[in-house]
Amino acid sequence: MADLTTGYMGLTLKNPVIIGSCGLTHSVKEIKKLESHGAAAVVLKSIFEEQISMDSDALSSDFHTHSEEADYLRNYTKQHTLDKYLELIKEVKKEVGIPVIASINCASAAQWVSFGKAVQDAGADGLELNIFIMPAGIKEKGGNIEKIYFDIINEVKKHISIPLAVKMGFYFSGLANTIFELSLRGIAGIVLFNRFYRPDIDLKSEKLTTADIFSTPDEIYLPLRWVGMMSSEVKCDLTASTGIHDGFGVVKCLLAGAKAVQVASIIYQKGAEHIGVMLNQVQEWMKEHNYSSIKDFNGKLAQENIKNPQLYERAQFMKYYANASST
Repeated sequence: MADLTTGYMGLTLKNPVIIGSCGLTHSVKEIKKLESHGAAAVVLKSIFEEQISMDSDALSSDFHTHSEEADYLRNYTKQHTLDKYLELIKEVKKEVGIPVIASINCASAAQWVSFGKAVQDAGADGLELNIFIMPAGIKEKGGNIEKIYFDIINEVKKHISIPLAVKMGFYFSGLANTIFELSLRGIAGIVLFNRFYRPDIDLKSEKLTTADIFSTPDEIYLPLRWVGMMSSEVKCDLTASTGIHDGFGVVKCLLAGAKAVQVASIIYQKGAEHIGVMLNQVQEWMKEHNYSSIKDFNGKLAQENIKNPQLYERAQFMKYYANASST
């Protein structure tokens, strides 16, 4: 059997398949099931800064309180939510042997981000900051948004010593530079990319609705491209996320230079048992290509290691169609 061991965020993983932050990682029972079917690590379902704020404000407004009472209710609601999350970490750590990575969905460098220290004390093996600020304001400059990312990282790092990762989106004018600059902030990993809510329009009802919440295999090409281009440039580990639905997708990301992958949609669709299927596919590919361990091929097809590195940067199909017309 080939050795599937890999390293990510300074953690040793028995294989490269991490279950990303989702509803499946919000239950001790589900996490134990994921582990039993081969998951190498789990990222707990994110605790949302914005949701905590909205819940706190809604509760205080419902009771038409004075300012002091409103502050008390907001703080109580916030603390109750955080305490439940810390209890989940403690319970999961008692029941499983795989790394448990906590997740905070941040929108600002607010004071409550110091919660990272409490996450560490509860036993989390690492912390993932799930950061996304929609660049929708026409007066909002890209540099200002990037600064929020840097400020959040700097604030959290003041309070923790466990490995820190950032899960980010791709809405940046200079994406390569942003990924590189993030990697210089002392973080242990970057996850490429977050998958966001996507709006759709129902033509029958003429209403705004939600597009499919699950990823499709075609969505792998975005993280694959950027992992391939950045894996040799950054000063931390990269993990690929979104569109990875089978073991062959895992192999592609590893070849591009990812240290691990995060999956969620396909586990919702096919169950925890599919983790074993994915790992068997990785094993089969490695056997066919005579690789005994992941380190033997990890990053083999990163941009700096291939003969035509510009292939990762190609934006147009001109050459493809030219070749097709000449055959």
